[in-house]
Amino acid sequence: MNISMFHKLYDYHFHINRRVWDECIMALDDETFIKELPYSIGSIRNHCIHLIGVDRRWFGRIQGLDPIPARLKPEEHTTRAQVRATWNIVEDEMRSCLKQLTEDDLTRVITYDMPHRGGMKQNAVWEILLHVVNHATDHRAQMLAMLHQLGAPTLEHDFILYLWDYPTS
Repeated sequence: MNISMFHKLYDYHFHINRRVWDECIMALDDETFIKELPYSIGSIRNHCIHLIGVDRRWFGRIQGLDPIPARLKPEEHTTRAQVRATWNIVEDEMRSCLKQLTEDDLTRVITYDMPHRGGMKQNAVWEILLHVVNHATDHRAQMLAMLHQLGAPTLEHDFILYLWDYPTS
């Protein structure tokens, strides 16, 4: 594992999040965006807020923030414009953090409390970075299935497809 690999992985993460947003979610109106569905955590909006919030909280841990950022509340984001504005801010924060990380940072161990998951946990930064992208892949897949049910366009979001379209020079 090296820092350039994580830069590439996060380039994909940000790119595919934006593609899902621009090509799929923006096909919905705001009413459909917040429509509760009987799956996972409800609406497309709720999934977006969950992803944004989780990314922000994990990166808060990586940065040593105490306390880490509070959980985002879906009800405070009632339109796509509000969600996109928050997502832009969090993506910028993540990009800034990633630019500052070094090879040595990847093996740094972070200790944090997860009361709803059994208490204190420890992970290396590289493990957290990998988890964030993997977690987003899971929720993007859920959202894409939901978007299909709502009649919106969907897309493939495989990492290898991104690599083919944007090869490393």
